Amino acid sequence: MTTSRERHPSGTGPFIGLLLLAAVFSGCMKSESVRTATAPAADPCGEYRTLEQELRAARKTLARQRIELNRAEAELNRIQLKLLEESAGKAALKKRLSAREKMLDEAVQEVVRAKAKLRTIESRAEAASTMAEAEIALRTTKEGLAAGSRGQGENLARAEELLKMSTREFRNENYGGALYLAGQARGHINTVQLHQASGAGNASQPGETPFTQPLPLKILKRCNFRRMPDLKGSVIEVLDQGTLIVAFAHMDNWLRVHTEDGRAGWIHQSLAGVR
Repeated sequence: MTTSRERHPSGTGPFIGLLLLAAVFSGCMKSESVRTATAPAADPCGEYRTLEQELRAARKTLARQRIELNRAEAELNRIQLKLLEESAGKAALKKRLSAREKMLDEAVQEVVRAKAKLRTIESRAEAASTMAEAEIALRTTKEGLAAGSRGQGENLARAEELLKMSTREFRNENYGGALYLAGQARGHINTVQLHQASGAGNASQPGETPFTQPLPLKILKRCNFRRMPDLKGSVIEVLDQGTLIVAFAHMDNWLRVHTEDGRAGWIHQSLAGVR
């Protein structure tokens, strides 16, 4: 009878075990490689589309924010102009009240009496000429006075009253007093004519907004006086700090102003302040 030692020669048992172990390991490696090969790969196109969508959304948000910023800047300019107009209006009202208190009839008569002492120096012809010019200017200005020129009728009424006083003094041979009163009347008429000139259109631009009444202002720092409400507008001249101006209208953040010698142009609103 053949024994187990005779059927399996010495040393063959461990070798067969190693072969079985290698076969099992090889099968495991193949199954892992199959799983690795079948795993889904990353989709770069999908990531690009996601980024592109996020970029479009960011651009839309930025555009909305820019629109809101422009609206806020426009509202800020409007408020600044309103505050400037109100401040100038209050200052002008205060000055008018102060001037009325000072311009009492007694003070005027005192000046007239002082001028009477100098009537030999002041010529009758000069007084008559000044009175005639003032009367012509008064008549012409009254005819051209616009219906919406609020506050200007008061200047004309004061000028008419001064001319009547001037006529009385002239008849009394007080030519110096007559000349003085006619000059005062001419000053009130010039104020009205300046207001009329502001609406003549020689410096107006489409889209500008006139102020309710002219604003007496001054230049806060040395700046360019331009023909157009634009930084590219040609420069008329350079205005020094403290130059007195009168603003009649605005466009965005530009002011249409006249200088004391009657020149018209535009300056940036940040360069002007209440006198």
